[in-house]
Amino acid sequence: MAAPSFMFSTLLLLQLLFGLLPHHRTLIFAADDNWQLLQKSIGISAIHMQLLKNDHVIMFHRTDFGPSNLSLPNGKCLNDPTDTVLQVICTAHSVEYDVFANKFLALTVQTDVWCSSGAIMPDGNLFQTGGFNYSERRVRVFSPCRTCNWNEIPNGLMVKRWYASGRGQFNYEFIPKNIVANKTNLPFLSETSDKGIENNLYPFVFLNIDGNLFIFANNRAILFDYVNNIVVKKYPMIFGGEPQSYPSTGSAVLLPLKNLKAAAIEAEVLVCGGASKGSYLQSLKGIFMAALDTCARIKIIDLNPEWVMETMPLARVMGDMILLPNGNVLLINGASSGTAGWEQGQDPVLSLVLYRPDNNIRSRFEVQNPTIIPRMYHSTAALLRDGRVLVGGSNPHAFYNFIGVPFLTELSLEAFLSAYLDAKFANLRPTIITPKSMSGIRYHKKYMIQVAINSNKVDESSMSVTMFAPAFNTHSFSMNQRLLILGNDKVTEVGNSMYNVEATTPRSGNVAPSGFYLLFVVHQGIPSQGIKVKLY
Repeated sequence: MAAPSFMFSTLLLLQLLFGLLPHHRTLIFAADDNWQLLQKSIGISAIHMQLLKNDHVIMFHRTDFGPSNLSLPNGKCLNDPTDTVLQVICTAHSVEYDVFANKFLALTVQTDVWCSSGAIMPDGNLFQTGGFNYSERRVRVFSPCRTCNWNEIPNGLMVKRWYASGRGQFNYEFIPKNIVANKTNLPFLSETSDKGIENNLYPFVFLNIDGNLFIFANNRAILFDYVNNIVVKKYPMIFGGEPQSYPSTGSAVLLPLKNLKAAAIEAEVLVCGGASKGSYLQSLKGIFMAALDTCARIKIIDLNPEWVMETMPLARVMGDMILLPNGNVLLINGASSGTAGWEQGQDPVLSLVLYRPDNNIRSRFEVQNPTIIPRMYHSTAALLRDGRVLVGGSNPHAFYNFIGVPFLTELSLEAFLSAYLDAKFANLRPTIITPKSMSGIRYHKKYMIQVAINSNKVDESSMSVTMFAPAFNTHSFSMNQRLLILGNDKVTEVGNSMYNVEATTPRSGNVAPSGFYLLFVVHQGIPSQGIKVKLY
């Protein structure tokens, strides 16, 4: 099956009983991670976030919240007679953040992007789809350049799409329209919709290594051949059957793909957190049930796959899951009771949790140092090229609200510094000397990266090249997020603390879709700063 170079719009895409029961473990606490407050206010609440190839991050909020705290440049105003709050809009609802300068500027998004989707295309442009009200059929394009702003296509979608796949839209379509011009029904979306609650919005979609799509909604999943519109496989329901899609919002990742030269590459999905059955309706009455404290992990290419349950040290709903360059997973943001929705979550989870997928099942979780800023409904997170995780957003209110509520509309930006960025690991951290970037690398080719490591304890066997696909993050899901563990074919010491690391790129677009990646060299679990590469 050919590798997809378009965006699937649902983005915009019995073992032994003991093995099925959640595994419990002793809490482990980290001490070397840290937090940075980057901006007290960027003027908007960053409820959507995407890192671009120029180290800028695009963030945006809904436009019909009334005025933001950031004016449009040069006294500019937009006239929008369809806006439900203000017909003359003089404040920004989108910003472009320069990561390394720690500065931001206002952008002009012309229509309501609330609860929409997005993906980086192979050319590096951000395609962004859907939204609220009159904007539900919009397609927006942002090109990373010094003077670029949002461009909009009024009827770029066949049907209205709010909350990614679209409320009540049990179908999918492709953009750009030179692929397939019409929408196609997907009964799985209606089968997973709970009456009066839904619990299947923002489905988790991952490109499998065979070119099919793994689609998870509510509490179950399918493997879907989108070319022929065929369900290839139905996976068993998660043990317990608890919902984990919006508004009972959990999160999910495709775990790092490794052993990429093997004839059969293993692919695993991890789904964590969410809300118990009945939580949404109870939260509407002001009763906040405890969030789920489970993760479910499944090998999606097995002939008879089964979910393996694990227990998190902290229950979490509306959390985010971010892949780190060294192959670990960060669980961040969210609450420990209630669900997603206006005023429907309580008890913020301030502490992060690190998940080490290759550890023994009873020693995978480690609690990290907490933030002091609650990140509730509409929070975001994104991995940056220097290994930090950018965190923003949180607005559990129908409008901007800064007084008289438990959780204020949050306009700040902060960064989480994982323990691998601690100064005590500086001598183990590789510095990529050459190349500084790779504008075009081919599939299944060997490349050499030269690094410097100023240590007398270099472990050549631990050196590994990894590639990360930056994700579009909103509503507790990082769309198109992917980490590839290339390992190393050969490491050669060349003197003066320099090492040449050879690695082979993935073999096809099914394993690694073409486009923009961050490439890291990892030594003893400590990643270098990434370089930008384009794979095609």
